[in-house]
Amino acid sequence: MRLDYDTAPGFRERASDDYFELKTRIHDSLLDLMDLTMIDSLDKNLVKSQIRTLVKRVLEEQENRVPLNLTERENLFSEIEDEVLGLGPLEPFLKDDTISDILVNSYKQIFIERFGKLELSESKFKDDVHLMRIIDKIVSSVGRRIDESSPMVDARLSDGSRVNVIIPPLAIDGPTMSIRRFGRDPLMLKDLILLRSFTKEIGEIMQGIVKAKLNVLISGGTGSGKTTLLNCLSQSIPEEERIVTIEDAAELQLKQEHLVRLESRPANIEGKGEVTTRDLVRNSLRMRPDRIVVGEVRGAEAFDMLQAMNTGHEGSLTTIHANSSRDALMRLESMVAMSKLEISNEFTRRFISSALDIIIQISRFPDGTRKLLSIQELTGMEGNIITLQEIFSFRQTGVAEDGKVQGHFKFHGVRPRFLDKFTVAGISVPREIFDPDRIFEV
Repeated sequence: MRLDYDTAPGFRERASDDYFELKTRIHDSLLDLMDLTMIDSLDKNLVKSQIRTLVKRVLEEQENRVPLNLTERENLFSEIEDEVLGLGPLEPFLKDDTISDILVNSYKQIFIERFGKLELSESKFKDDVHLMRIIDKIVSSVGRRIDESSPMVDARLSDGSRVNVIIPPLAIDGPTMSIRRFGRDPLMLKDLILLRSFTKEIGEIMQGIVKAKLNVLISGGTGSGKTTLLNCLSQSIPEEERIVTIEDAAELQLKQEHLVRLESRPANIEGKGEVTTRDLVRNSLRMRPDRIVVGEVRGAEAFDMLQAMNTGHEGSLTTIHANSSRDALMRLESMVAMSKLEISNEFTRRFISSALDIIIQISRFPDGTRKLLSIQELTGMEGNIITLQEIFSFRQTGVAEDGKVQGHFKFHGVRPRFLDKFTVAGISVPREIFDPDRIFEV
């Protein structure tokens, strides 16, 4: 039987059953002919040459069943290399820097996000067994495990991309995987300014906030760009300061030399050996940090993070999932309650108010763009309520014909209290920046 790919955009995109069957037979044959445990210690070019030779040999034995032309053979060589050396059908997406998310809903459905928009790809896995083989390769490379007794796992790829996997019995339709990618070269503040996430003036204010060692909470929804902004702000930390980062799955890309990276660890198969983010935050206080950067606060570690901010560890940075600055404060309050300490709500709020200086709210819009919505300064308490003052905000005014969000950035004429700390730190900011009559259209 001759496979007909003439009506499709390309050979790879058809992924027919016959093609998958051929590729599986070749891959299984390679497993018999090669010692795959030695691949990591060998030169990649040498391995590719050996794979090509072996594929040719196996293909000659199989070709009478599925004849291939020259282009199809080259594509097959490439896919087999991806299977042996990489992550199979995911490999082309990982090589494409325009793709920010890879979402595997099932073995036969892979979505990708490009420029903020989701689209269904033509790629797929052969079956659940094929998908699980790739998942095991990812998970085992970072010392994690996944099976029926531990059906959820967070991991990372070698390029720092964040991976979340969930398998049956929790995932009803088969193994599911989400990959949040980060660029090989982390974005800088100037890149976000070019992308119109905020203005040059706002970027200068945020750089000053970090240099003046204010405690910052970055708030936003899923995919809003919290980690990207955290990376950008962290680049303003002076080189001579000692930084300790704490994450569930290491994904921050700080470039400073004096950097210690910590990562939590789940329990082993016996249910022992777990090291939580809270454990790491506590331990970091004994490591003489100048800055503590927590990738994201999700639970009881929020109390220890706030305690660090309140006991001399200024300039700490972290992120939180919330839809507004006020919601972020409510979430922090509920997380402190998770620590099971007998403290009143009023004390918790005063504790938060004295620890945090700035909340930066960021959001992703329907057109895929990410914008900084506001910077709010915590100014104390009024009765039992934490008071905030908004330094600047973004307001959407409409949608252009091409679907792009239209709006403007505007300062509110408020003189921030942190300007006194700017002065002490030798940071100069023109007073006209805060002029409420200045509007920056985007």
